[in-house]
Amino acid sequence: MTDTPALISTRPAGLPQPRRYPGVNWIGVQTLYLREVRRFWKVGAQTVAAPVVTTLLYMLVFVVALQNARPPLHGTPFALFVAPGLIMMAMLNNAFANASSSLIQAKIMGTATDFLTPPLSPLELTLGFTLGAATRGLAVGLVTAICVLPFAPLHIANLFAVVWFALAASFIMGMVGVLAGLWSEKFDHLAAVQNFIVMPMTFLSGTFYLVDNLPEPFRSISHYNPFFYLIDGFRYGFIGHAESNLAVGVTGSAALMAAMGAACWLVFRSGWRLKS
Repeated sequence: MTDTPALISTRPAGLPQPRRYPGVNWIGVQTLYLREVRRFWKVGAQTVAAPVVTTLLYMLVFVVALQNARPPLHGTPFALFVAPGLIMMAMLNNAFANASSSLIQAKIMGTATDFLTPPLSPLELTLGFTLGAATRGLAVGLVTAICVLPFAPLHIANLFAVVWFALAASFIMGMVGVLAGLWSEKFDHLAAVQNFIVMPMTFLSGTFYLVDNLPEPFRSISHYNPFFYLIDGFRYGFIGHAESNLAVGVTGSAALMAAMGAACWLVFRSGWRLKS
């Protein structure tokens, strides 16, 4: 049976082509970002309130219970010294948790097609997941800062340092979370990254002590920990004193953001452990 001329004339000339966006698909990035934000905000008691309670428990143990046993550090009361470190620690952990948990859940539950099917480039996927993770980190940091004020009356000494290191930490750990979520094949892998890499680097970065008081070689090793510069720079924004060179911290955090962004772009572009 042959096709009639009428059928031939009404048949599509070819397969439908995917919609192409000139430049960046900002609508897609915005949609993915809102998806990530609504995902953690829907369970805010777990994703925002719980980290704040954990930080307040640290404040209760290290500040209230030991307030007479800890001398001032560089003339700064211990409560004012440790509070910025705890706020930064909450931002680091939650920015990492948001991106990593989102990707590992999508892989295990088979919902990765929700963001792989739309016309989103590797750069746009990186932006969407990183911005969502950074938003959670900054939200937790802001709520935590408000809640610790009764224990430590913080005052901003350098606004640039507070804003820069808060943003840098949230973006860096958001991208680390993206890489960890893509690498992990099950929740045990993700927990290993959290427990054996992220948590030790956070606690051993001068959150509760002066790094300069450590004996060698631990003092020198601590200066190779990027979390040390993030916490020290953020603390400087409140107390006006830093253990490290702030120029090194700003430059190093900017370089680390660029490197992590390039790594996320390459992994999304290859589809490693996501499309294969």
